[in-house]
Amino acid sequence: MVFASHELESPVHSYDVFRHYERLHWKLTDLNFDAVDPTLVRPEYITLAKSSAMGESNVIAAVHGFLAEFVDDYDFSTFAVVWGYQEVQHHYAFRTWLRAIGEDVQDKAVDAMREPYAPGSTPSATLATNIISELTVNHIYRAVSAWVEEPILKALLLNASRDEAGHAREFIHYATERLRRRPEELPSVLETLYVYSSEAKIKHPVSTFKAGLTELGDHETIDTGFDLFLEQVAAEGELEVLHDKVRRTFATLTGLDLSSNAKVRRALADAIA
Repeated sequence: MVFASHELESPVHSYDVFRHYERLHWKLTDLNFDAVDPTLVRPEYITLAKSSAMGESNVIAAVHGFLAEFVDDYDFSTFAVVWGYQEVQHHYAFRTWLRAIGEDVQDKAVDAMREPYAPGSTPSATLATNIISELTVNHIYRAVSAWVEEPILKALLLNASRDEAGHAREFIHYATERLRRRPEELPSVLETLYVYSSEAKIKHPVSTFKAGLTELGDHETIDTGFDLFLEQVAAEGELEVLHDKVRRTFATLTGLDLSSNAKVRRALADAIA
């Protein structure tokens, strides 16, 4: 194997992602958690931080599932490990902020999130699910960052929002490559889009697959944060803005007109015909 200037001669995509994250990614030590101002903390902030910490705790189950499902794709599997590191960082960042004000999530609730996901109907469907997940959380973190007044939480949310945007971009890359190799998996992608964007609510894989866990009890979950976002933070019509953003992303991914739920249904019917 020949190396030039300490670079891989033909780097796989995950190598480029790794180098980008290595150069530019933020650290927990960049946030001065000792400077959290309790007088600026509202109860809603605590709820949102706990909800976010619980959502991000899902990362171990997701990485486990990725590595099991994509046994034929070393490049994506490597990306999944890099992605997982950043999501673990988000989990610890939200918990560190909570601890700075004497709060935390329950370990038993976090532990309950560990069981891996079963494979999707196709690997392309799994990638599509994660595109939707990242776009959703990116949108919400960014909006909540603009809404909160406590500076450390505001900065944390903005950092995490930017990370999620980058994650969405990479899942789009891998979904595009997967569909190029396996076009027969297109119906599963369109079905996934319809399932997650056809109702007047925020649907997320964590809530879809983990909501029934008895260990969560009355603990905050990712849905707690979504409900609070829609009730207190979101502007009028913002849910449709989010769904439209998701549909436009999938339109670019597939080359299809997916500008409404009706057109998504039609495209799915055509794909399976």
